[in-house]
Amino acid sequence: MHTLNLGILAHVDAGKTSLTERLLHTAKVIDTIGSVDDGSTRTDSLALERRRGITIKSAVVSFTLGATTVNLIDTPGHPDFIAEVERVLGVLDGAVLVVSAVEGVQAQTRVLLRTLRRLSIPTLLFVNKTDRPGARYGSLLTSITERLSPDIVAMGSAQHLGTRSATSTPFTGTDSGFTGALSDLLTRHDDELLTAYVEDPAALTHARLLEALAEQTGRCRVHPVFFGSAVTGAGIDALADGITGLLPAASGNAEAPARGTVFKVDRTANGERTAYVRMVEGTVHAREVLRFRSPDGREGEDKVSAVTVFEDGGEVPVSAVRAGRIGRLKGLAGIRIGDSVGEARAEAGRRHFAPPTLETVVVPVRPEDRGALHVALGRLAEQDPLIAVRRDGLRQEVSLSLYGEVQKEVIQATLADEFGVDVTFRETTTICLERPAATGAAVEIIDTDPNPFLATVGLRVDPAPYGSGVEFRREVELGSMPYSLMRAVEETVLSTLTQGIHGWQVTDCAVTQTHSGYWPRQSHSHGTFDKSMSSTAGDFRNLTPLVLMDALRRAGTRVYEPVHRFRLELPTDTFGALVPVLARLRAVPGPPEMRGALCTLEGELPAARVHELQQLLPGLTRGEGMLESAFDGYRPVTGQVPDRPRTDHDPLHRKEYLLRTVRRVAG
Repeated sequence: MHTLNLGILAHVDAGKTSLTERLLHTAKVIDTIGSVDDGSTRTDSLALERRRGITIKSAVVSFTLGATTVNLIDTPGHPDFIAEVERVLGVLDGAVLVVSAVEGVQAQTRVLLRTLRRLSIPTLLFVNKTDRPGARYGSLLTSITERLSPDIVAMGSAQHLGTRSATSTPFTGTDSGFTGALSDLLTRHDDELLTAYVEDPAALTHARLLEALAEQTGRCRVHPVFFGSAVTGAGIDALADGITGLLPAASGNAEAPARGTVFKVDRTANGERTAYVRMVEGTVHAREVLRFRSPDGREGEDKVSAVTVFEDGGEVPVSAVRAGRIGRLKGLAGIRIGDSVGEARAEAGRRHFAPPTLETVVVPVRPEDRGALHVALGRLAEQDPLIAVRRDGLRQEVSLSLYGEVQKEVIQATLADEFGVDVTFRETTTICLERPAATGAAVEIIDTDPNPFLATVGLRVDPAPYGSGVEFRREVELGSMPYSLMRAVEETVLSTLTQGIHGWQVTDCAVTQTHSGYWPRQSHSHGTFDKSMSSTAGDFRNLTPLVLMDALRRAGTRVYEPVHRFRLELPTDTFGALVPVLARLRAVPGPPEMRGALCTLEGELPAARVHELQQLLPGLTRGEGMLESAFDGYRPVTGQVPDRPRTDHDPLHRKEYLLRTVRRVAG
């Protein structure tokens, strides 16, 4: 029996949850197909998902197709919950990307396939909703070729589109058009196959072509396209055959040292933390002590109290979970999303999609709920670390990072339903970044005014390449002072850079420690330890932010805002009315492409203005305009630089306070 860990991905409302239900029905796991509208689907288990009719959290369900056990992971389609999709990608053996036969290729569809191809995840395309009015076949295949990938091949034809009797007929070896298209596609990626075709076209039999199709699909070179309807069941058998015949099964040695990845964390009804783990190698047993590591180097270990795996639509307790399988591990109190388990070294955290670019302040309706709000947000951060809870003790405020307004509404409803905390939100703002503009250095010497701390710290800040993050270096010898003090400087540098000169996180820089010095542990003549004469880690943790911010001020920083790459399709005669609106929104459009009555325009747009353009577009284009946008990085802010609200640990405002405090105590 083979195992396949399969992801179902799509733009919102393409029908992926309905497809999951249909596959479960085809595998005879369920007798009745659930409805998204009725809230009766197997994978949308949260009450909020059932009410809203959208997937919010990824869910795992297992079924058997022939000799293959499929662990299917249903993921959210709304871009506000792309973080859920990102966590799933690292555990997949293959994917089905769902495209609506009516709406066609949408913005999120393009983002998803680009990411799947970049990660070399074998992917089938399933064109759903062929029974809906407006469903297309030929023109949609052309659109998929132009806007998704030219490396596709239709695996069947579709009849009676737009009606409940719509069907899909798989192509066979007798379809010369299909074998010709398959030969052309596959020989583009296989020189040996091309040579065989040139020498003798008859040598490329239908069986050999299908074997080559499976091989190239497994290497993410090509993408077979299936047509059908999750509602009526048309084309589902052909898709099921493609899943088992064209996508590679999970690999891994169950006898090797244990190695796995945590892609989801939730809690049981009694509050016990549960980790969803894809085992890459080895075996994890119940009752064993398991080590885990995070990408940032945090380590821990705990005893696995119980193990369950997914089977035939449900979960079953087992004694162990082996390589290739997905299991739920209970009892690991300190484990987090993204951790690796077992003996393998944790990989550096990788971003597949854009980080959250929005931020808001969450405020409890009842002031007495402030403590409960902190606890509740901590629980939510376990399930979604990217919301990045940021507390300001001075203002008694809590900020969250977000992908969009829908996510904010979901958080609000979750806090009310699950934790009994009613909240409101302040206006959503954009999250910017700071980068050093030049090199800057600063130093404070021990026992030298105005330095009030028993520590010498010198730091230099240098710009680094785009996307490199933060690197800490040393030009001082490790033996120049105790390692605990060295570590205090490094940790404080990294934490301080969460707020730069303008209050935004500082990135793409190298910070080098250039000076160090301390007073060793000293005592009076009778051997009594005198703290006032001995350096402590606290001295270095207090002094380092002051030196670092001085160095940053001398280097100067530039603020960068997130921007989207956009693509607009609109009637040509409405282009003139759109131009001044784009200018007001600070868009940077390229030259328009006029094709008769249709105009296409691409360019850059600040992320903060995308929602406004979406709202204005229907009125400017008689409801005919279409906008696609996706995160495209950060660009320098033009005009007035936005400052982020300061928190109580802001280094810029600590120095005078600390100096006054030390002098008052000393006096």
